[in-house]
Amino acid sequence: MTKDSKENQPRGEVAYQKLLSAIQHGELKPGTRIREVEVAEKFGISRTPVRDAIRRLESDGLLIHIPRQGAVIKKLDHREVIELYEIREVLEGTAARYAARHASELEILELEDLNEIMLKHHDDPVKVAEANKLFHKSLYRSANNRYLIDALNNLANSMALLGGTTLKVDDRTDTAYQEHQEIIAGIREPDAERADRAARNHIRSAQRIRIRLFREAQQDDA
Repeated sequence: MTKDSKENQPRGEVAYQKLLSAIQHGELKPGTRIREVEVAEKFGISRTPVRDAIRRLESDGLLIHIPRQGAVIKKLDHREVIELYEIREVLEGTAARYAARHASELEILELEDLNEIMLKHHDDPVKVAEANKLFHKSLYRSANNRYLIDALNNLANSMALLGGTTLKVDDRTDTAYQEHQEIIAGIREPDAERADRAARNHIRSAQRIRIRLFREAQQDDA
């Protein structure tokens, strides 16, 4: 997004995107109380658009209202984490299956390029996570089904509550690169079953790491 397009956005949308990004990157963690004044000062935005952004995030299910505390970033429990990945596995597998049927050569090349960019920056978790995000968004577009894309984008908002990325763990970037390659191979062949299977395997791998991180975080809190 260009500087001009950002400046032309409604202030409420700017506040929403800033808060959402802070949650996605773990700058604002689950359980954190969101105060209008503090957010307005942090991002240099007036309180009215911040209030609108908070209401929108509550509607998205990312914030909950607690009596005498106000808006708080929702904490996911163990079951909710599992459920998020279960539905993501279904949706991503379907996206890969559809991409095998509909992706153009240009779209396949874009997937390959983004995967190489992710590997190239394997020592920089932020750049890796961004390239990975773009890879999956490109996969969704390649599926060529607007309702599936809407469902995946809505799920992405809920996934933001997980904070951070599993790609910072051990050699996960290299493994994810190989998993992406298998998805691309299924799409290029084209073999819808192979693409679907590869995408599901990719999400299950991420799920195992996420559950481990979740368990370790609970142990630290205890």
